[in-house]
Amino acid sequence: MQIAIVGGGIGGLALALSLHQRGLRCAVYESVPQVREVGVGITLLPHAMRELQALGLHERLAEQGIENLESVFFNRWGQFIYREPRGRHAGYPLPEVGIHRGKLHRVLYDAVLERLGPQALHLDHRCVGLEQDAGGATLQMQASSGATTTVRADAVVACDGVNSALRRQFYPHEQLAFAGINTWRGVTVHRPILTGKSYLRIGSIETGKMVIYPIVDNVDGQGGQLVNWVAEIQRPGAAMNDWNKPGRPEDFLDIFADWRFEWLDVPALIRGASQIFEYPMVDRDPVPRWTFDRVTLLGDAAHPMYPRGSNGSAQALIDARVLADELAGAEPGLALARYQDKRLQPTARIVQTNRTVPPDFIIMRADELSGGKPFAGSVDDLISQDELRRISDDYKRVAGFSLESLQPTPPAAAG
Repeated sequence: MQIAIVGGGIGGLALALSLHQRGLRCAVYESVPQVREVGVGITLLPHAMRELQALGLHERLAEQGIENLESVFFNRWGQFIYREPRGRHAGYPLPEVGIHRGKLHRVLYDAVLERLGPQALHLDHRCVGLEQDAGGATLQMQASSGATTTVRADAVVACDGVNSALRRQFYPHEQLAFAGINTWRGVTVHRPILTGKSYLRIGSIETGKMVIYPIVDNVDGQGGQLVNWVAEIQRPGAAMNDWNKPGRPEDFLDIFADWRFEWLDVPALIRGASQIFEYPMVDRDPVPRWTFDRVTLLGDAAHPMYPRGSNGSAQALIDARVLADELAGAEPGLALARYQDKRLQPTARIVQTNRTVPPDFIIMRADELSGGKPFAGSVDDLISQDELRRISDDYKRVAGFSLESLQPTPPAAAG
């Protein structure tokens, strides 16, 4: 069996490594001519780390990021709402790690080169056509020079992201779902905030929200950290931000102009950024199927979701492991169908939950109870910490990383 993986992002590379572990042949076709460490931060939740541990990469990645100690929620006036321990500090067997997305991608890319060899990675191969027959699928690839090549495979997996060219073949009239939420993402060298291992959410998208966490320690040799931040705002009728376009602080800084707290000056954090990119917050409505004979979808090509809860990469990694398991045990058509049966409904539920009850619903609920104003005294006068913990735990169950679900299976008793 020969499997063609279209797209060399996190999901595609993880799938290649998973297939190789199971003795299956595959090749990755990526449209960019050169791989570079681009992007900003990403959080690897415990269920993502479980998948990376299975690939033998979790320790290498943990060394290159920062292990989160806690997740903390504040309203837009800097008033404390909720705090919980994270990763191993919450009893999980594996850590939760903040890391530069480019470093995660580089570790996966290097592992594919080491284990599968350079012949398994084809850069500057953009998929421009697909045909299927009873024996497999034929892909048309185009280089940046315009030259074309043909690739034949027993199965094709589309890992080419939210704007997947292969998905468009099966859903040609589908549109991105944009609800007026735009984001700006940046990294800033900054002194440690709170514990220096804190994942912060401040405010809500209706009035402005910031997500802030460190991804590199002592980046300047003076104790400064590379701090990743995301600014979000929902404005009805807003035009959709561009993709990967350099962002300008003046386009959004006014939202956060008075966000100066004892523990953080948000405008200074934004102005101190070494780079800023703008993105729209988009997803797609869940579709009834991913698998079409010898072709299936994976990761953002299958279930693009709002980047809330740090869950997109984890779900792509889980997709990769489940699909590799199915391909190792059945002929391609059946394996792709079984993979779809196992993964389509759980990921559709996460897409919907990220739209309606994401982790920062904790802040939205507190704002609702305070009438959208600063509260007097403690948040406990509005809502109990137990109720806020229930909101957090409900999201973890939907997303597949509840504490109970990730505990190691005890060994069977000796007979």
